[in-house]
Amino acid sequence: MKQGKYYIKKGSILLAEPFMLDGNFQKALVLLCEHSQEEGTVGFILNKELDIPICDLIADFPHIESNAFFGGPVATDTVHYIHNIGEDLEGSIEVAKGVWWGGDFEQLKFQISTGLIDESNIKFLVGYSGWDPNQLVGELNLGSWVVSKMKKKYLFDIPTEDLWELAMSDKGDTYKILSEIPTSKETWS
Repeated sequence: MKQGKYYIKKGSILLAEPFMLDGNFQKALVLLCEHSQEEGTVGFILNKELDIPICDLIADFPHIESNAFFGGPVATDTVHYIHNIGEDLEGSIEVAKGVWWGGDFEQLKFQISTGLIDESNIKFLVGYSGWDPNQLVGELNLGSWVVSKMKKKYLFDIPTEDLWELAMSDKGDTYKILSEIPTSKETWS
């Protein structure tokens, strides 16, 4: 959806500018999963890993060697999942080529317990990132975010600590320079 000079749509990613003051989003890569002018925007930070196994967060969840990620500061009492399983998980929504969101939770638990899904297929996220209608456009106009295209490799193939720098660098020359600027203070721990 073209809004001003920005093309924002489901499946886009937002890259926080290097000096973002909000510690929740410092050097964050946010995958947008819903976007409309009327309803607003929902996305998930993909590169803020928590030191908490997902099995410790959800009662009666099958064992999987996967830590949860901080998806954003909204509704941190909820767990979401982004995966590459596709339509094999009923109810999943494709948000970018080869990248899916959600799906039937009971079926997900069954597929994990039977070994059909492992940590190489799914990323669990605590909370989400959300913007009211026009709020994101306002933040883009202030230069808080860089909009880019989601690439499947960003989901599982890149080490979490390198994800923001690589995605920013993938945008080209000017952005490559931005990707190399250190922040004055990392507030994420």
